Amino acid sequence: MLRKEDDRYMRGRGRFVADIRLPGMQDVAFVRSPLAHARILSIKIPPTLRDRVMIAADLEGVRPIRADTTLPGFKSSTQSALADDKVRHVGELVAMCIAPTRAEAEDIAAEIEIEFEELPAVVDMLQGRQPGAALLHEPWGDNLFLTSVTDVSNGTPPANAAYEVTRELRTARQVMSPMEGRGVVAEWDSRVEQLVVHTATQQPHIVRSGLAECLGIDEGQVRVIAPDVGGGFGYKGILLPEEVALGFATRKLGVPLRWIEDRRENLVAGADCREHHYLLTAYADANGRLLGLDCEASVDCGAYSAYPFSACLEGGQIGSLLPGLYDFPHYRCRVHSVATNKPPILPYRGVARTGACFAIEVTLDALAREIGIEPVALRMNSLVQPEQMPFDNIAKRHFDSGNYPEALRRAIEAIDLDGVRTRQKTGEPDGRRIGLGFALYTEQAGHGTSVYSAWGIPMVPGHEQCQARFTPDGGLEIRIGAHSHGQGLETTLSQVAHQILGVPHDRIKVLHGDTAISPYSTGTWGSRCMIMSGGAVAKACEALAGRLKHIGAKLLQTDAANVRLEGGAVVGPTSRIEVAEIARTWYRRPQDLPADVDPRGLEVTEGYKAERDTGTFSYAAHACLLAVDPVTGEVELLDYVIVEDGGVLVNPMIVDGQIQGGTAQGIGTALYEEMRYDERGQPLASTLSDYLLPGPTEVPAARILHMETPSPYTRFGQKGIGEGGAIAPPAAITNAINDALAPLGAELLMSPITPRRIVEAIAAAQHTQTPEAAE
Repeated sequence: MLRKEDDRYMRGRGRFVADIRLPGMQDVAFVRSPLAHARILSIKIPPTLRDRVMIAADLEGVRPIRADTTLPGFKSSTQSALADDKVRHVGELVAMCIAPTRAEAEDIAAEIEIEFEELPAVVDMLQGRQPGAALLHEPWGDNLFLTSVTDVSNGTPPANAAYEVTRELRTARQVMSPMEGRGVVAEWDSRVEQLVVHTATQQPHIVRSGLAECLGIDEGQVRVIAPDVGGGFGYKGILLPEEVALGFATRKLGVPLRWIEDRRENLVAGADCREHHYLLTAYADANGRLLGLDCEASVDCGAYSAYPFSACLEGGQIGSLLPGLYDFPHYRCRVHSVATNKPPILPYRGVARTGACFAIEVTLDALAREIGIEPVALRMNSLVQPEQMPFDNIAKRHFDSGNYPEALRRAIEAIDLDGVRTRQKTGEPDGRRIGLGFALYTEQAGHGTSVYSAWGIPMVPGHEQCQARFTPDGGLEIRIGAHSHGQGLETTLSQVAHQILGVPHDRIKVLHGDTAISPYSTGTWGSRCMIMSGGAVAKACEALAGRLKHIGAKLLQTDAANVRLEGGAVVGPTSRIEVAEIARTWYRRPQDLPADVDPRGLEVTEGYKAERDTGTFSYAAHACLLAVDPVTGEVELLDYVIVEDGGVLVNPMIVDGQIQGGTAQGIGTALYEEMRYDERGQPLASTLSDYLLPGPTEVPAARILHMETPSPYTRFGQKGIGEGGAIAPPAAITNAINDALAPLGAELLMSPITPRRIVEAIAAAQHTQTPEAAE
């Protein structure tokens, strides 16, 4: 089924935050810190502009943003909507300027003079862990939000280890780059005494709670509306200081306010994901089976703990993610969540899985080379087997279902491993080197109360609700608290409702994004919507179906046991009545209703939780074939195969779109995207000419092969798959590059792998080789 929402998007009829125009609306531009770490000594505002500018001292009664966890040892940070005494990253908000247009607001911003006392900046997470490093939050005494430890070992390496390798790996900091940036339009509705905030968010209800908390007003005085949103990926899963600032100012000034993020703001103030460091040792026995992992990892968390996921979502998960899909007996992992003078870290598509997958999968290839076997053989020897499902791995992750070896076998066959090895022996006529790499992962999705209550962050998901009702003419309205910003929920949830009730798709309307009309939800994150919202829609429609059959049976003058719901009608032994006619009877001809009719009518609210709320585990095997030019360092992706298992696929076309889109982002992580900083914490890319994003010529059309192993815990056996495409490409591509360069003695252990890094790695390998080896 084609996506219903695409009709308005393709015709330019979507309505985004920047499309909203309110009477008397003013535009906002922010003065942002030009320094990574400094004390604010003074702010000078021309007297003629003072009534158009707000600074921290003007935000009376506004509380700072705080996102704590209950994990032992976590250190709390507070982030003011406008910086007061100190700035901790370039791009932090200092002043808010208000004018009829953005250009005029920027002119006002240019007139403000701020005197800073620059402080030493922490620009590297490893540097930030060292004694004597500059402190971001002085009361802490160090720069560690948290150190997490997972230890399933006897304190010593595996006794029967015949092989071991150690690798130091690193992933670069990235900027999430949705097509639409962030944006906020805020107004105070004096009629109902309510703050109305239109914002490009993935989590309307969570933003509502955060705004009420920071502004010191009741949640009933806040209404959050997320209209069409042009991509999220985690970048819009946060309470923004801009939302808090505009929420306060619109009430104080009595005029609607608008702020629309430009791409420079996105790059400078939004470099907020993916930066990890690993020192990882892997052990194997004499038969080439993985025995254990020892890891010391660091995550660059930036300056503050972001609401609601906190600074430790990535660091707290690495310990449970690193073992991957493998079954082995020895495991130790220590992870440091480090504060640095960079924007606060957010959960980008794939979250910590991308870094953890990169670390283990690249290290496994190194271990296979040490043993002298094919990397796929090491994996086959070590994967959890299908007969072990459901399986609790060494880090206590509960894998619900799957056949990991079969996914790898299909990827090997599709990419033609034997044919590639033959091709490598003959060589390429153009002098390039061919490489083949594999990577596997699991994606936990739809995890709920038991998982998040253990983390103790400000947001804990519970039952997901759906409100479903018939209109008097037989249309069906579905209201959900999650938000669709590319996932296709207006289509897939319509499919669920249609399957149960038979209502035509063009008569089903999925409503979302407005806290005034939707049930509470923690929103769209963690590939949860088809699991949770899909399950809730099914329960609500099943409840409606029961009421329809009861009324329909009476109107057909038969017993309810004799009717069924089929093709949008209640069908009896000799006749049928359309659902639309039953709806008209309920609303407009109540005199025809049976005496024992359910007085709650054709409107229901139902909640859903999976039978086990530790999440579903989709998975995939990625295989990448590429060519490397050893002279220029250029990389060309020749073929890319993905064998994925997302359980029962509700809409395979949407699944493919999600995987292709995620893969494009994963290719960006692997080869192109990197936000570098100088020693003072200045970001070195402020335009898209400096920060490289992959385009159509860099992203091959991946060949996607589907497996369908139903989850035993969800309504239809479906699993979440929205993030998976972005997880494995950095590992698969890195393994392919290292496979191509192995005869030259070169190995790369950092993403992105740029042409310069390839050429330097080859040169370094040639320099360290003996003359005989070089010949």
